[in-house]
Amino acid sequence: MIVFGPVPSRRLGFSLGVNHIPPKHCPYACVYCQVGRTTCLETKRQAFYPLEQILEEVEKKINESTHAGRTIDYLSLVPDGEPALDRNLYQLIKGLSAFEIPVAVISNASLIDHDEVQEALFLADRVSLKIDSTNESDWHRINRPHRSLSLSSILTGTLAFQKRFQGELVTETMLISGINDDERSISQLSTFLQELQPFKSYMSIPIRPPAEPWVKAPDSESMRIILDVIQQELPFADVLFDQENADFVSTGNMVDDILAILAVHPIYEKALRAMLKRAGADWSIIEGLLKYGLLSTIQYRDQLFFLSNSRGTKS
Repeated sequence: MIVFGPVPSRRLGFSLGVNHIPPKHCPYACVYCQVGRTTCLETKRQAFYPLEQILEEVEKKINESTHAGRTIDYLSLVPDGEPALDRNLYQLIKGLSAFEIPVAVISNASLIDHDEVQEALFLADRVSLKIDSTNESDWHRINRPHRSLSLSSILTGTLAFQKRFQGELVTETMLISGINDDERSISQLSTFLQELQPFKSYMSIPIRPPAEPWVKAPDSESMRIILDVIQQELPFADVLFDQENADFVSTGNMVDDILAILAVHPIYEKALRAMLKRAGADWSIIEGLLKYGLLSTIQYRDQLFFLSNSRGTKS
């Protein structure tokens, strides 16, 4: 299923997700990725799904959400891989804009130095770019990029994009214990963000099961350093250190909705139970999906998470 949600987002309100990249095509193999390990590490742009099919599914889901009385704040390109790998990205964003709902693109910025990618992203209302580190060594340890990529080109491309972009540019940084949570790393990142001057910079920690089990959130001392820098140097920054709310909803077929959301967004047990209760559905649905191997579970940060078995393979 290409379209999922709407799902609650700490950044975008209720977001209807467009999953237009199959698992797990990406120029990065981030150690913290909630979709799992990258199975197709690549930078070649291609068409994965027919444009007409994507737009038809979006329209159908919008109609279902309207009928169910659910508000959609954004149409969000947040797929199993990097959205900029879609060579039809320009046409896709243009088509989505016709629904007169703001369009957001959640990108890891790996291809932001490509002119054709920038031209496509200029059509969006909001673009989120990943900047986990401005240090070459840490970038390789966290994002594990395709060998053809250059961090300096990505950072230069990000600055160039910001100068021409008319919408809201936000950045996202995932803080990993022992890698990019020390004073040196935070200071270097702060220097770049001050030059970039995005609308908002989000600092996050892993709250869902990561691709690599050794990934941990920063300790309390590192958190203190991070918060000090934010307060003193980055007035446009915000921290996302807490678990998201549990307001997931179904707009029609409960099984299809659960599978579509979990394909890109692992959900902890409390939130999943709340989703079922809200729809008047029984937990036996989850038991059936587990029985037939469509879902699996994993414990992370004292929470039981449910994952789709279409998630990136953990080999």
